[in-house]
Amino acid sequence: MRAFAFLSAISLALSACAEPPAVEEARGGAPRRVVSLNLCTDELLLLLAAPEQIASVTHLAQRAEETPLWQEARRHAANDGTLASAAALRPDLVLTMGGAGDRLGVAPRLGVKTVDLPFPRNLDEVVAGIGTVAAALGRETAGAAVIGQIEGLRRSAPSSEVDALWVGGGGRTVASDGLEAQWMALAGLHQRRIRGDRVTLEELLVRPPAVLLRSDYRQDQYSQGQSWLNHPLARVARGSRTMASDGRRWTCMGPPLIDEVVRLRRERAA
Repeated sequence: MRAFAFLSAISLALSACAEPPAVEEARGGAPRRVVSLNLCTDELLLLLAAPEQIASVTHLAQRAEETPLWQEARRHAANDGTLASAAALRPDLVLTMGGAGDRLGVAPRLGVKTVDLPFPRNLDEVVAGIGTVAAALGRETAGAAVIGQIEGLRRSAPSSEVDALWVGGGGRTVASDGLEAQWMALAGLHQRRIRGDRVTLEELLVRPPAVLLRSDYRQDQYSQGQSWLNHPLARVARGSRTMASDGRRWTCMGPPLIDEVVRLRRERAA
């Protein structure tokens, strides 16, 4: 019954907002009303689409603490990450990442095309996701430009890497063979292999890395977790070198990291 009610609510919203045939999209043309239901696809949509194609992004994309693209996102309507919240906009394409169940299951029954990207595990999958979204938008040229930037970074990656540790709130770090580490390598930083997903203060003191890459995600909202790196032992460990990084760009690990890699390269060389 709940699924039926959900479907009915969306169907009514679509019917109430039906547009005259004169402005309906021509068959086979690029989508005109694109909705994103995930922060990571928000970023891809904002970077790849023509502004007039964007019907809605999630409310997270409009928060300055979540993405560097928040100003652009605020030019568009917000949704809460569900198709129901954006149904009145009559989307002809819905983008999301890792979606399942009610979020997308009803879309094909309403004739709405969907693109559900997998969470990328490596740079090749980041590139593939960009290509998929660009093709769905009819914006292959824009996609090729972004992919070209990533491939350019790969070709020009520093030949030598320095020992580094990516550290966030509470000592959280990343896998040495994960996507984060692959982006770091493009800046000449080699993520050290750590047992588990956290760095201890003792480890930082005994074996400080050449570079401590510190995520400043929500730095203006310090809690016990975020203030971990202000511990005296951590400050001693940072005696080698600390490089701050815009933590918002590491959330989705997509194209917004291109500029961050370029900046980190400059800082490392300075």
